[in-house]
Amino acid sequence: MKFIYYLVFFFWYLLSLLPLRVLYFISDVLFVPLFYGLKYRRGIVHRNIAGSFPEKTEEEIQKIEKEFYHFFCDYVVETIKLFSMSKKQMMKRMTFSGLDEVRAELDKAGKKCCFLYLGHYCNWEYVASLQYWFPEIHCGQIYHPLYNKAFDKLFLRLRGQFGGESIPMKETLRRLVTLSRGEKKVMIGFISDQAPGWEGMNHWTKFLNRDTAFFQGTERIGCRLDAAVYYLKVTRVKRGYYHASFELLTLHPTELPEYRLTDMYSEHLEQQIKEAPAYWLWSHNRWKRTKEEWLKMSWNTQNS
Repeated sequence: MKFIYYLVFFFWYLLSLLPLRVLYFISDVLFVPLFYGLKYRRGIVHRNIAGSFPEKTEEEIQKIEKEFYHFFCDYVVETIKLFSMSKKQMMKRMTFSGLDEVRAELDKAGKKCCFLYLGHYCNWEYVASLQYWFPEIHCGQIYHPLYNKAFDKLFLRLRGQFGGESIPMKETLRRLVTLSRGEKKVMIGFISDQAPGWEGMNHWTKFLNRDTAFFQGTERIGCRLDAAVYYLKVTRVKRGYYHASFELLTLHPTELPEYRLTDMYSEHLEQQIKEAPAYWLWSHNRWKRTKEEWLKMSWNTQNS
């Protein structure tokens, strides 16, 4: 594992030393075999986009597909560039607005914890640089450890270089309870748009034209720790440049009906995807589990 880690790290680090304009040339070249040759997850991408936008023509759907693959190649080289990107470069390419407003809202409400809902939208790896903008707050993100230990270690290194903490999903509650008892305020990002397992499905909402289940952890832990909850809207300004703004969902999660916070996240993410669909991770098999299958399994369990 160590050999693979150092081999990949050495190769990616050398690549990262190239100027981004050169890396974007590589991205343009990479697009051709990925889209036309290997057809990487083309079936999943097409089904996801077509099912999400039934009102669009086949030509419009194919246009979104091509734009997505172009962006996905950019995401790959932009992430590689992180291996040697300076703090100054990072803060130029990933900017945040509304920082003072968030500070004021947290102070006024007396909030110790702040949770940020995100999606796999734009370059989510760049969002880990949030610690640069909130040096007085303990920032971090929840992550799902990768099966490949070498690559898991590589991505932990990438995300940790900004100073934020990467918290394994299974340790989320315990770690956040510990952090909430510390001296610093805590700001944690939750990427919650992937499909939960069968055991994590207990609420379905309409999302992109289909019944969809989301992870409930952000809402449940947010209520337990009485955290302020925001949606972090990340947009692509131009190639290689992103901007994030904070959209307040609630300062008092326990006052909302059960699942309302999850639905609010779904609504914000859906609206953003509709505004610029090419920047969401369409290659993820998001709807591999359906509500119909879940209902059938639940009925069989109850009647067995």
